[in-house]
Order: sequence, then structure tokens, then C-alpha cells
Amino acid sequence: MDHRPPVPDARARLEREAIRGLLRAQRRRIRSYTRDHYTDHQAAPGRHPSPQVPPVSGLPTGQEVLDALPLPALLLTPVPGDQGEIVDTLYMTQNAAAVAYVTERLPESVLSRWSGPVSLYARFPSLRRTPIVGMISRAHRDHAAQGPEAVEWVVGSPSGPVRLVTEVRVAPCGDQLLLTWEPGHRRHMATAAQQRVRTCWAEWNLGDDGVEPSLGFHQVLGLAAGTPPPTLSDLADTVTDDSLPGLYQMLYDVILRKRTADCTLRLPGRNNRITRMIGEPVRITPGALVWGVRAVLTDVTAEHRRRETADHAEQEARRQRQHAKTLGEVAEALREAVLPHFHDELAAYGLQAAAVYRPDAREAGVGGDWYKARKLPGGRLLVALGDARGHGLSAVTLMAKLRYALAGLAYTERPVEQLTYWLNETACADGTESTATGIIASYHPERQLLRWVSAGHPTPVLVRDGRATSLPAPPGGPGLPLGVLPGASYTADETPLRIGDIVLIYSDGLTERRDGDPDLDTLRFLDAAESSLRTAAPGPVREGLHAYAEHLVARLDGPHRSDDATLLALRRIAPHGG
Repeated sequence: MDHRPPVPDARARLEREAIRGLLRAQRRRIRSYTRDHYTDHQAAPGRHPSPQVPPVSGLPTGQEVLDALPLPALLLTPVPGDQGEIVDTLYMTQNAAAVAYVTERLPESVLSRWSGPVSLYARFPSLRRTPIVGMISRAHRDHAAQGPEAVEWVVGSPSGPVRLVTEVRVAPCGDQLLLTWEPGHRRHMATAAQQRVRTCWAEWNLGDDGVEPSLGFHQVLGLAAGTPPPTLSDLADTVTDDSLPGLYQMLYDVILRKRTADCTLRLPGRNNRITRMIGEPVRITPGALVWGVRAVLTDVTAEHRRRETADHAEQEARRQRQHAKTLGEVAEALREAVLPHFHDELAAYGLQAAAVYRPDAREAGVGGDWYKARKLPGGRLLVALGDARGHGLSAVTLMAKLRYALAGLAYTERPVEQLTYWLNETACADGTESTATGIIASYHPERQLLRWVSAGHPTPVLVRDGRATSLPAPPGGPGLPLGVLPGASYTADETPLRIGDIVLIYSDGLTERRDGDPDLDTLRFLDAAESSLRTAAPGPVREGLHAYAEHLVARLDGPHRSDDATLLALRRIAPHGG
């Protein structure tokens, strides 16, 4: 049997039909209610005789009709020229509301008392520069009402100019014109206010699908000016498919449950507007049938997009935190696996060692610093400290590569300058991003001699007799960082060690400052090494050396640090075999 795939919008069609069915059913209830309560089908002829019209004693005068108008009004007579154009307009009379408006807005000394017909522009000269002139001309020529139109004009007064803002209409009245106005062009202010807060309202009559929208309805919903306001059925046809369940539930609650409800509507189009609709039932009498739906609609597109952006940012932050946590755990495991924890295993060489490491908190504790101390054949000791380029797992991976490569190369028993040369070749072969700096050294206990090479790394510091000094650079100066240039050569320097001497090897993360001077960084390290020696002089045991190293790092560390930092301290304690 052939099973045809479901039509993609079948569910949406059913939901739209459910909304139309809900509205049709309510329309039938309203019509039935109307027949039962508002139409007397059993009235017999003559049951309601026609009322007798009382005799009219006198009709109201034109002025009385004018005064009955609730709006300020002027009766005008246009004065045509030889070619039929309006050359002037006579101000014939006004109603009581106009007099009250002028009395309220203008001081008594501004206008002379009106005593009869006078030129409108002679009495109010500033009106010549307003749209009223054109409105009068068109109303006279076309015999059609003009306006409403916003008009601003100014009347001088002893205390300063008085600005009048009105909404004016001009309509034919026989051979004359009737000019009326409302103070403050409230229509435009109401429209502007609705646009400013992106809110409008409307009332839908469920008996005949009539719609009474507010002035800002079209602008808030993004409808073209002049288009008929949508009925509730039209609204269901306009919104996106995912808005239909909410719209149905809102209408169901308002119409049948007779309670206030809301929903979110998405309007397709260039701006993909999102509107929140809050509806309430409209009833003629309490408890009676719901005759209409009155709703406030607010454009919440900007708020929704801000919320989506915030939610996305929060999700991204959670992902980054989880990533950082995972990265930190991996890095910690790698560091624990490759970085040694010194005890007294170097005592046989007449040395003590202590290391202090501070990760870069901004990079989840992941950095490229490394150090090593390894016994070698022939009774020598390999000592090294390096700083692999970058942050994150890539730096940790490079650090592990270089550390293990050096450990293997050291068993060749070649001098440290040759080991550094091979290590540079290894880094160069690994790629352009695999660069690092380092101090590669070997300690010869039988000669109490430290031979060391610098590959672009800060020079070690010797602490002797209470003074801290940088060791002299090898002949030709420090070599290039590892991984920069294949075939680069390196030169070693030799430093004899006395009992009590401390050699400090450190990474630049401990001293460098953003936009700082490397020479000043070195001087700061030397000063801190001497100050820490006076404040926390290391005792004879290894724990004393470690406490001194911790104190020195604490003096140099701070929020300015932008990299991980490592300090390796070596102290000669006794002659070899002593």
C-alpha cells in the first residue's frame, strides 16, 4: 500500500481551522443571544403606537448651534479674488469653547476684544505661515472637509511668545467654512507615544468581525498604511505556524473561559516581528456572553533578541567554563605526570632542589613551563627549565615533547651545547609554532661545576654570601630560542659552585610586565632574591630551600602576571661523597 508522506503544513491548517471554528461558534452564540434579547418577534401591530411629535415652538439660531459644539470653533467667510482664488478670510464669529480656549491660553492684553467680522490673518498674523491657509483654500474649492492636521503657531505676549499646538479641521458650512480644533494635536501625540513604547491596542467584535484599532496599530504591527486592520481570522492566517497553538489557547481562554490571557505572535517579514498579545473579554453586562476581544499588543522583538543573545552568551560561557575545567584537569594530570617533585634524591650529588610553579589562572591553569633534574651515566646530573610557546594543551603538548626529547638525548653523554643543538632541531622539525626558550645545564659533582646553555631564556641568578647576581652570559651571548632557526649553534658557560651557593633558574612569567623593560625585570628579580634571603633565610634542610623559593615567588607574583611562572632553586650543600 502506498503511504504518501504527510503534507508539511497540515498541522498548521488544522490549527487555523480550529481558530476559525472557535470564532464561528461564538458568532452563532452572539446572534442567537441577540434574537432572544434584542428583537421582539411577538409584538402585535399597534402594540407600540408611534409617538406623537410635540409642536416645535422655535428652532435654535446658528450661534446657539455653534455654542453647543464641544470643540472650539470659528465660522469663516472666504474672500475670493478676481481669479477665484482666496485672497483673505473673514473671521465671522466663534463659539463659547473658542472663547474659553483663548481666555485660558492667552493673556487678556494680547488680543483686543472681538467686536465683529475681521480678517482672520489681521487678528492672528502668524496663521499665514501655517497649513490653515491651504486647508481653507481646498475646503472652499473642493467643498470637502480637510484635516485633521497638526498646526503650530505663535502669538506674542508681554511675557514672551506663546506657542499654540492644535489639531485643526476645516469643513464647508453652506457658503462659509467651519474651523474647529483640538488642543495639543492629541491624535499625533497618541500615535507617537504608541510608536515610542511599541504598544498598540484593538477591539475585535466577534459578532461581525469589526475591528477598532488604536492609532499606532499599523506601525506597531508593521502593516502598510491604509490597509484594513486584520480580523482575528486574518491574524491567524498572518502569523507563523509556531504561533498558532498559543493564539488558539488565548482566544479559547478569553471567549469561553471569560478570563484574561496572553500569547506570543511571530509575524513573518523583513523584520520577523515578535508581538506579545494580552487579551481580555468584552461583555455588555457582567456574566453575559463575550461579545468581543480587547487586546493590547506590544512589539517585544528587541527584548526577545536581547534575551536570545543573553541566553546564547550564557550557554557559551557555560561551555567555555566546562572547556576550561576539562582543560585544567587534563593539564593538571599532564603536569603531575611530567614535572618532578623533589625530595632528597639529589643529596648524593651534594645538591638540594626546590621548584615552585604558578599556573596562569586566565588560561585554566594550562601553560608551557617545564623543568627537569635527571641522573645521567658517568655521575653527572641534567638540570633544565624551559618555557614552551603559547597556552593551552598545545603548549603542554610541546612542553612534554621537548622534555622527553631532552631526557633521551641526554643519555648520549654529549655536552649540553650539543644537546641544545639537537633539541633545537627537534623543535624546528615539529613546525613553525613549536618554539620555546630554555636553560639546559649539567652538574659535574666531582668538579662542583655547573655547565649551562641559554636558548633565548632569562640568565640564571647566583645567590652567594647574601648577594644575588646574574650569571655572565656564555661567550657570544644567549643562543636563539628553540625552534626558530635550524642549524643554530649554542655555547656553554661554566659556573663553579661553593657550599651554600644557590642557583635560581626561572621563567620570564615570573618577572615580565606588559610593555615592561627586560633589564628592569631582571633588577626587580635580583632585589627580591636578596630581600627574601634576609626575610626568609633558607635553613639547612631542603624544606628551608623550598620555603625560600615560595617566599621569593610570592614577592614577585601578582595580578599583573599574564603567563605561568616557574622557579627552580639549586643549592650546593656538601662536596660529592661528603
